[in-house]
Amino acid sequence: QVQLVESGGGLVQAGGSLRLSCAASTRTFTTYAMGWFRKAPGKEREFVAAISWGGARIYYSDSVKGRFTISRDNAKIATYLQMDSLKPEDTAIYYCAADKVSIHDQPLSRVDYWGQGTQVTVSS
Repeated sequence: QVQLVESGGGLVQAGGSLRLSCAASTRTFTTYAMGWFRKAPGKEREFVAAISWGGARIYYSDSVKGRFTISRDNAKIATYLQMDSLKPEDTAIYYCAADKVSIHDQPLSRVDYWGQGTQVTVSS
């Protein structure tokens, strides 16, 4: 069964850092674009970052550009989101996503696979 499992969420003070990981269950994901979305309370799920299957193309939302870094390790079938200079407004459930074509320009409903999410809470 195809699965994406996130880890690394938690509680951190503003200005701190967290590193999220997304482990995939099958090597099929090494050919998929991977990305991260987040959903804050009372808000819709929004795009955060994406990386192409080979890592050559990377995209960020304006709200995290310069603070977050997405990467992947296809040998480990894993994708990461390094989050630095965290702000209280970064508080959300963070979801890993995978798509055969792309992540950053797809409607949410068309993204192929989603993880269950991991909570990130940034205190002020």
